[in-house]
Amino acid sequence: MTRTEPGAGETTWTSDEMMSIAAARSLRDGQACFVGIGLPSTAANLARRLHAPNLVLIYESGTLDTRPDELPLSIGDGVLAASALSVVSVPEIFNYWLQPGRIDVGFLSGAQLDRFGNINTTVIGEYDEPSVRLPGSGGAPEIAASCREVIVVMRHKARAFVESVDFVTSVGHGSGPTDRSVLGLRGAGPVRVITDLGVLEPDPQTAELVLTATHHGIEVERVRAETGWELDVSADLMITAPPTGTELRTLRSMRTVGDPR
Repeated sequence: MTRTEPGAGETTWTSDEMMSIAAARSLRDGQACFVGIGLPSTAANLARRLHAPNLVLIYESGTLDTRPDELPLSIGDGVLAASALSVVSVPEIFNYWLQPGRIDVGFLSGAQLDRFGNINTTVIGEYDEPSVRLPGSGGAPEIAASCREVIVVMRHKARAFVESVDFVTSVGHGSGPTDRSVLGLRGAGPVRVITDLGVLEPDPQTAELVLTATHHGIEVERVRAETGWELDVSADLMITAPPTGTELRTLRSMRTVGDPR
């Protein structure tokens, strides 16, 4: 879907572009960011090109402070190692950087997300006889457990935003506000879920995700229709600022490795 900003030269953008830009805005200069492939990688690299030139991008394959000219196809893409300040082993990434809590923010996505921010990237349906077997966990469970905070970026569809995930691959807030501490998880868990429709954040008392912002032109009822639980809406609901021309031009200039543009 394409949105048009009134005036300002009739600037148009897609819902995916709005999501990527909103996610990029959530990152701060100087943070250490553990990046997943796909939408999180696009948003993190966009932030580094815009307002956060000192954002430290870390990928699971062992690349520290990587600054790729093109978006990687996978965590093992050579552009990550070629542009990194340093390349270390995968065990060092996890044992020294991630698990001790040295990473400020983890960027994740998934196939399913529930009302407490738990993520499923393992199976759809029963584990032994699934209707779909997904790629699996990778480093996501450790990212969700140990980063100081987690931001989830994914498209907002009813089949993906479910009341209870079919398999908990990465723990968000479990079943409520005390589960992370009971499980001994170091980080704060998901602090924000950014979608192509808006932004959800955990309620401070219940840890259940609440709609705190809609993107420009998106109605609350549409968000509720694409959510598999009875979604609460913040009393201070905000509207995301439309993309600027600079944000759109920068995003559209970014190429994935192998893109013939």
